[in-house]
Amino acid sequence: MTTLRFLTLVSPLALGLASCGEAASGENARETGSGAPFTIEVVQQFDEPWAMDFDEGTGTLFVTEMKGRLRFMRPDGTMGTVSGVPEVDYGGQGGLGDFVFAPGQTSDTLDRRTVYLSWAEAGDGNTRGAAVGRANLVCAEPDACALEDLEVIWRQQPKVTGRGHYSHRIAFSPDRQHLFISSGERQKMSPAQDMTNNLGTIVRLDPDGTPAAGNPMADKPAPTNQIWSYGHRNVLGLAFDPAGRLWDLEHGPRGGDELNLVEPGRNYGWPLVSNGVHYDGEAIPDHSTRPDLAAPAISWDPVIAPGDFIFYTGDAFPEWKGEAVIAAMKPAGIVRVAIEGTSAREVARYPTEHRIREIEQGPDGAIWLLEDGEERGASRLLKMVPTGR
Repeated sequence: MTTLRFLTLVSPLALGLASCGEAASGENARETGSGAPFTIEVVQQFDEPWAMDFDEGTGTLFVTEMKGRLRFMRPDGTMGTVSGVPEVDYGGQGGLGDFVFAPGQTSDTLDRRTVYLSWAEAGDGNTRGAAVGRANLVCAEPDACALEDLEVIWRQQPKVTGRGHYSHRIAFSPDRQHLFISSGERQKMSPAQDMTNNLGTIVRLDPDGTPAAGNPMADKPAPTNQIWSYGHRNVLGLAFDPAGRLWDLEHGPRGGDELNLVEPGRNYGWPLVSNGVHYDGEAIPDHSTRPDLAAPAISWDPVIAPGDFIFYTGDAFPEWKGEAVIAAMKPAGIVRVAIEGTSAREVARYPTEHRIREIEQGPDGAIWLLEDGEERGASRLLKMVPTGR
């Protein structure tokens, strides 16, 4: 385990991003500073975007907005909106969340796709919780698509009060057989150590939402039989590395943000241990005091307030291959982390003008970013390309 208590910025850059236009052009791209390995292009404006995913066959990009709108941008720049999105409980950290295509859909026409999406769902008595649904995406017009036959396949149990720590990131296993979902502890802490609920966990399901055979507690009643790992706080990144291993990116309290190698049945310690402290300053035992609990591969204090992350596999940035590339919100920027077995180390950091919520690798190996919508002038879609391209 590596813990960073005081960070030196390996590549401190001032990213003076150009003003946003309606579409990308060479006029709104600017060098990111002396020796910077990439150029930033401002592509589009959104309203509190949270997640994005590319259609594998056509390269069309779909973006969720927290208030409950799903939009898309075709490779030629055509913008459109998707109807049939479920009603969301918007507020705090809640709203429309993740969006992913079921893998292996590679036809060159965007006519019918199976997709998965997550959102915050209202319950009884001022309660709420995350839900994940599966739907058919049907695109009959260039600028209009619809979600059809939407079915809720998973819910956080139980619904509780509050509007934080939903997590609800979605990832498919490389063999396409299993669906992993991060479930935050909803700012309630203790449920992360209680196996009778699915808060503070990562769950492993079949693509139809059924608890997967072979789960660590598969012989227990629902929702325990869903659980793959537990003791998590607020997992906003979930991704498989090139070797097929699952990792999560997790918010700590005041300090202690974590990148974890996620293994079946392991307890990741929250709220028993953390490399941070509570917001009121109350101490929490460090991970080192409990070797029986899974420790992070790397943690940050001061925090990076992570959004999502990817493992880069493209050719546009060959020196980044195999690294975790992380969207950071505080301080705003991009963080590169090298994976070394079961440990990790930060190798570079690039400051940005606004907080970065989401990151994806595009079909051509470029890196796409969504700014977090909380800052004035933010909520833009950005594209990172190697300097000189």
